[in-house]
Amino acid sequence: MTDHPRYALCGLSNRAIGTFVGALLDAGVPGRPDVDRAPGALVAILDADRDRVGQFLAQQENPGIAAYGPDEFDRMITEARPDRVIIATPDHSHAGYALTALAHGLDVIMEKPMTATAADAARLLAAEQESAGSVTVTHNVRYTPRLQQVKRLIMDGAIGRVLGATLDYHVDTRHGASYFLRWNRTRAASGGLSVHKSCHHLDLIDWLVDDLPATVFARGGRAFYGPDSPHRPRDEHGAPLTGDRLRAADPYQRAQQGSGTFPDDDHGRTGLAGLSYPVQYPDGRPFTLYDDEIDIEDHYTAMIGYRGGATLAYTIDFSSPWEGYRLGVTGSHGRIELDYGHDRDGSPRPGTDQVIVDPLFGERQWLEAAATQGGHDGADAIMRRDLFVGPTEESRRLGLAATTEQAAYAVAAGEAIWRSARTGSVINVTDLLSPHVP
Repeated sequence: MTDHPRYALCGLSNRAIGTFVGALLDAGVPGRPDVDRAPGALVAILDADRDRVGQFLAQQENPGIAAYGPDEFDRMITEARPDRVIIATPDHSHAGYALTALAHGLDVIMEKPMTATAADAARLLAAEQESAGSVTVTHNVRYTPRLQQVKRLIMDGAIGRVLGATLDYHVDTRHGASYFLRWNRTRAASGGLSVHKSCHHLDLIDWLVDDLPATVFARGGRAFYGPDSPHRPRDEHGAPLTGDRLRAADPYQRAQQGSGTFPDDDHGRTGLAGLSYPVQYPDGRPFTLYDDEIDIEDHYTAMIGYRGGATLAYTIDFSSPWEGYRLGVTGSHGRIELDYGHDRDGSPRPGTDQVIVDPLFGERQWLEAAATQGGHDGADAIMRRDLFVGPTEESRRLGLAATTEQAAYAVAAGEAIWRSARTGSVINVTDLLSPHVP
């Protein structure tokens, strides 16, 4: 790898712009002062939406960036000659682009989740073993300063051997509902939220426990969104409202009014840097929280068993009055607890500035929680430094970068959650990744 690598981007998403691409642009990204310039150059963008890419390139000064359609990956590699490929397309397409990049011997940086299915994750694991290229999946939650603090405490023996963890995660009515107005709302595109979103949390606990999941038993379903939602506005005859009448009566729409999170009408929508989505969210096509195509769950409870005997009790819902989590890690010599969250108005929840260390035979400690400015509670800036400049000694010591195997297990455990919730069975996680994982 050169000191000034050439990058190609697959998928000009908001996440791609705000988390990755902005660091490779001389002008940065409007409204994102936390994104520092990284060594390297963006030389190509591949996206299904040519108009969106055109809007983006028109904002750049002397961009020198070539644009390609979704079926022109090989041509992009030949003409643009990238050293590394960043993949931030919808989840179901990650595997195809990554497999082709590896076949060319290129390094791959992938937005989480690695893939939408465990089968594709297994294919990618096998392909990486045969390639000169490597795969890095950006599980940025590990990089959060307050969670690094928890990891250090565990590594330093503050609670002895880890026996298990509890994670109670809430996604508020604004953020949670937004998934059901986007492509994420179908299993075919995202793998479901137990893959797309929960892979963050599953990977976090795998990292804290320092083990891989073995079995999953879960319950879950759809209680907030979709055509049978109890919140769906209806007229006096029980018929569902549509159009402006629906928007005026929808409790989710009213709860987020003024935030800009939901589209106010059916005339498309815009994202970061004012870019529109004429292909993904075309003008005139309504997206509501109650559409028939919604086929994924919006809440889960899972019990996960690890190879070494530790356990995780995990809950998540996507329609909560507040956003954040309660994390507890129990060890043979004590417990660590961390609450982090904010109400819908942005005010912090009580206790979000503390990490509690509660030894079995000592005094309880209330530590000030580490915090850093920037995206995702300070995680993104640290992750970008490791990605584009190189990991620090402390990053290596803590194991901040997820291995490809760990990323694959996060996908497989997420898939096991929805499969178990659907069938009522205990799911063996490794079976979902067979035959490529021992």
